[in-house]
Amino acid sequence: MNDYRILVVDDEEDLCEILKFNLENEGYQVDTAHSAEEALKKDIASYQLILLDVMMGEMSGFKMTSLLKKDKKTAHVPIIFITAKDTENDTMTGFNLGADDYISKPFSLREVMARVKAVLRRTTTAEKEKAPERIVFQALVIDVVKKKTVIDGVEAPLTKKEFEILLLLISHKGKVFSREDILSHVWTDEVYVLDRTIDVNITRLRKKIGSYGKHIVTRLGYGYCFDNE
Repeated sequence: MNDYRILVVDDEEDLCEILKFNLENEGYQVDTAHSAEEALKKDIASYQLILLDVMMGEMSGFKMTSLLKKDKKTAHVPIIFITAKDTENDTMTGFNLGADDYISKPFSLREVMARVKAVLRRTTTAEKEKAPERIVFQALVIDVVKKKTVIDGVEAPLTKKEFEILLLLISHKGKVFSREDILSHVWTDEVYVLDRTIDVNITRLRKKIGSYGKHIVTRLGYGYCFDNE
């Protein structure tokens, strides 16, 4: 059993059970719903994937998807449409609503399993690669969105370059960056900058972050790194 939770939504109960059985054999945790209305009563945000029929009762799969994508809590949940509707317009409608894949009935279970794996692999990889909004090291907090550094609840008065150097180093704890590496990451808009400029900014940064300055370590002959020990 793995940590992936999948919701199968289709008004054909037999199809729901077939998909549930086969997906669970692959190690997924699977719930089913036989209408969009029933599905929307569940904690949608807790699922890593939805397999969704288009043609159902009062609310279609397209309508349900539209509602989910408008809600910040559920907009991130990937959706694969499974449907007998396979015209180009229907397919484009699904993708325009934010669907991650589209499987036409009748389908092979092998195809469904392969597409499920592909979507989960793609979306979970993207989620892992997404930049964090905050980086926390003990009482030092870097707010990546607001571009500020707070230590013990007090904001440190870092310049733009100092902030970017700290963010670079602390985002890659233990990795040594040469002066050339730091220049290429932080001074991307300047034509010519002296290596000495890096040293001056590092010195100022260490002072401004107080006791945490000792974690910005010089590796003689190589460069700088953030040592969390």
